[in-house]
Amino acid sequence: MKYLVRDKIFAIGDDYWIEDERGRHAFLVDGKALRLRDTLELKDPDGQILVTLRQKMFSVRDTMTIERDERPLATVRRKRLSLLRNHFRVTLVEGTGLDVSGRVLDREFAVEYEGDLLAHISRQWFHVRDAYAVNVVREDADAALLLAVAVCVIRMAERERED
Repeated sequence: MKYLVRDKIFAIGDDYWIEDERGRHAFLVDGKALRLRDTLELKDPDGQILVTLRQKMFSVRDTMTIERDERPLATVRRKRLSLLRNHFRVTLVEGTGLDVSGRVLDREFAVEYEGDLLAHISRQWFHVRDAYAVNVVREDADAALLLAVAVCVIRMAERERED
């Protein structure tokens, strides 16, 4: 299933819809303003919070956490620096991990688990200006988690570019 994300400068307090491939609202990204740290909630169309994304305050490297039901689900960190590609590691609480690599700032990257492609993020599928697609390729994959990972790594890469 492909999801369309409108690509704009994300600021705290911004809310935006992620649409499915039929143009229906699938998820709401709700930015929380006036918080000490960068916080976003990914909600279903009925307003139910699916996952919460938070910037970790006191860490050596830029880190974001993903929580479900107010419990940690995953931690997102930059894996290593490369001139052409970005690499991030998503460590799930049960100890497994996802690898994110590609050109994050260009919105051309992949999310993999042990070499298996879970999602491909690209601007190529949509001709809408300032938008990118998150193609969740496995039907058994957690779409909300993969969308949260995409939002996290893009925010982290944007913050790093600004610094």
